[in-house]
Amino acid sequence: MAGHSKWANIKHRKAREDAKRSKAFTKHIREITVAAREGGGDPDANPRLSLAIQNAKGVNLPKDNIERAIKKGTGELDDGSGNYEEVTYEGYGPGGIAYFIEATSNNLNRTVGEIRYLFNKHGGNLGTDGSVAYLFEQKGAIKINSEGLDAEEVMLQAIDAGADDVEIEEEFIEVFTARENLISVRKKLEEQGISVESAELQRIPMTEVSADPETAQKNLKLMDLFDENDDVSNVFTNLSLNEETLAFLEDNS
Repeated sequence: MAGHSKWANIKHRKAREDAKRSKAFTKHIREITVAAREGGGDPDANPRLSLAIQNAKGVNLPKDNIERAIKKGTGELDDGSGNYEEVTYEGYGPGGIAYFIEATSNNLNRTVGEIRYLFNKHGGNLGTDGSVAYLFEQKGAIKINSEGLDAEEVMLQAIDAGADDVEIEEEFIEVFTARENLISVRKKLEEQGISVESAELQRIPMTEVSADPETAQKNLKLMDLFDENDDVSNVFTNLSLNEETLAFLEDNS
């Protein structure tokens, strides 16, 4: 997952800026709302809601916002925004790079129209359900700030906790788990005194696709445009970023 890790590193630096924007709050509020609607408003009895609340606290979402999101999900509060539904979109970007997009929307016609428009305008196309899903594997991803930690020791602790893989980067450690083990691995790490920044399910490409630097740059621009859409929760691709491409992007950023 080396290519994934390089993109994750870029996303990690970018995420610190994104966390300052309302988009970060919107994403977490919607996740809490959907989790509460599907599994109830008690985080102790609803693992998905518990995870959503922990991640929301990680970006300093105010407690009042969290409580309102839970009440909206359980039907105790109607803020007039309608019900949000989870939806996924699949397609191809410039150079045949596969895209798997997760969104939460209260107007599916609006959302699919915006997704299709971005694909078409930037050299890609929206595909049908299942057209690229088979290229990705869903895994748990736990992000840990590595400052002050012995990365090798954390890696051993993560493996003992049931992790499948660990990536060590300059500023953070990312722990990958089987989908069903995400919550248990996070809990075990926290019990050992390791502070977790976030824990979420990600679509990891089973095989990555290389692209020339210019094509990679076009895809990164398209990823950013999708990411800026309020309805989009996550954007996953099978783009591989090698050293040449990373150097080009650094020089042309």
